[in-house]
Amino acid sequence: MKNLVFLVICMICCLCQLIGQNITLTKPSKVQYFWQEQERIMFIHFGIATWRGTELDQGNFDLKRVNPSLLSTDEWCRIAKSWGAKEIIFVAKHVGAFCWWPTKTTEYCVRNIPWKGGKGDLVADISKSCKKFGINLGIYCKPEDIGWGAGIGSGGKTSDPSKQEAYNKVYRQQLTELLSNYGDIKEVWFDGGCAIYINDIIEKFAKEAVIFQGPKASIRWPGTETGCLFYPAWNTVKSNDLKTGVSTQYHDDPNGDSWAPLEADVPLYNHYWFWSPGNEEKRKSVDELMNIYYKSIGYGGVLLLNSSPDTMGVIPEGDMKRYSEFGEEINRRFSKPLKTIKNKKGKTVELIFEKPIEINHTIIMEDYHKGQSIREYVIEGQIDKEWKILTKGSSVGRKKIDPFSTVKVLKVRLRVIRSVDIPLIRSFEVYNVDNYQFIPDKYETVDWKECGLWDTKSFNNGKGEISVDLSPYIIKPGQYEVAFTSSVNITGMRVDTAEIIFESKNTMSEYLTRKKNDFNTFYINQPYQVIAGSNLILKVKMSSNNKVFQNKGAIKIRPRSTL
Repeated sequence: MKNLVFLVICMICCLCQLIGQNITLTKPSKVQYFWQEQERIMFIHFGIATWRGTELDQGNFDLKRVNPSLLSTDEWCRIAKSWGAKEIIFVAKHVGAFCWWPTKTTEYCVRNIPWKGGKGDLVADISKSCKKFGINLGIYCKPEDIGWGAGIGSGGKTSDPSKQEAYNKVYRQQLTELLSNYGDIKEVWFDGGCAIYINDIIEKFAKEAVIFQGPKASIRWPGTETGCLFYPAWNTVKSNDLKTGVSTQYHDDPNGDSWAPLEADVPLYNHYWFWSPGNEEKRKSVDELMNIYYKSIGYGGVLLLNSSPDTMGVIPEGDMKRYSEFGEEINRRFSKPLKTIKNKKGKTVELIFEKPIEINHTIIMEDYHKGQSIREYVIEGQIDKEWKILTKGSSVGRKKIDPFSTVKVLKVRLRVIRSVDIPLIRSFEVYNVDNYQFIPDKYETVDWKECGLWDTKSFNNGKGEISVDLSPYIIKPGQYEVAFTSSVNITGMRVDTAEIIFESKNTMSEYLTRKKNDFNTFYINQPYQVIAGSNLILKVKMSSNNKVFQNKGAIKIRPRSTL
């Protein structure tokens, strides 16, 4: 009997190994790989909201006030290069609908401001400067348009259905103008999804671009605007999730069939995208930016850091200084490795020093153009002739930065514990960063907050509807978890349908995701800036299949992460 059990165990182990060997790694396209290699990208939020001193333009602003007479796109590019950004994404149109290029689709555009006598084209200027400085260009063109009644959360769907076809033509023309008249575009941002059919335009004019959200999405939002990824971070998802156009890091799947890397966006001001005198006081410190660097680029993602020109078109001096300091600190820490080994195939990579030396960082890079292979690894140092674990992890991808307390070692090795196929190590580097104090991450449990109540007394024939005001609890962009808890487990209570109402309008259904294997818990994606006084309502239909016992419970909410 024991022999039979042993034989069965052996067969199961062999089968598992065969299954692991048969996993086909999903690979990035050439366009995705090129984009991901950039590592650092600069956002530019500059629009009518800058003059309003708010985060959103409500439309109908007096355009005679808009004259950024000191604007220099060359200077914007110099600032991008100061911290190593390889691309600039320019916000050409935000929800207020003002267009920074002389489009014929609206009078609410650059043709009707005093700047350059109404002859300006800021998209053309930034395109020209990017070429001059060797920087790639991305375009942000929001499908949402207040002027057409397609406000925040609509994805471009008009509140008046009779206007939809006309607005579709307008937006499609705007997007076509931007993608066909300003050279190679390497990234297109839809910001919150796109309900308008634009696939043909993307396929014709943006073949060399990655797409952020929308039906042709090829990269993903992490789910927060902190600039930080969750760990582990995987580059792949299931294609069905990606096709929603608003998949986030929640949908990570190391064995997914679609490559969709993560872009971690974050404002320099905490938490504001557009300039105002008061916002400058909220500028992030170098230490804060470095923490973001470790948890975005250092987790294998791409960092998208915002800049906010003022009403003169100038990025403030304090901001310029901070970007430069950030770039200098990155170079100080990581420009000169103590030792490097490159292009090694195998599960163990070892570095040997001539004498014991102090170290406190390692950087692993996979040859990920053939897929993300590593599933688990450990880094060890030889201390007094004994191997000791310095750090360990799971996902690597493009880059994994591992900091740890300073130790003196003679040897350092990377051991891959689990992988799909034999891993290809693009590089393994060791560093000793001066004046560095390692502080372990603390992932604290996020407390639930009660945001509402429900009771079957209000149900009719086992059915009920409830509206919950989430405005006091969702105060910044991010991903939130909402759970409907029950006081009695035997009633079979279930949330049948749910929808999000923002500013009295339905948002796109993709903003609300039911948690896997849990009918009564949802993830809410809040991809847009929350303005004071905004109204955000969760409406649900519920049912109970137990006619004997009455039941009631609480509705609870918490942010998905405290990063």
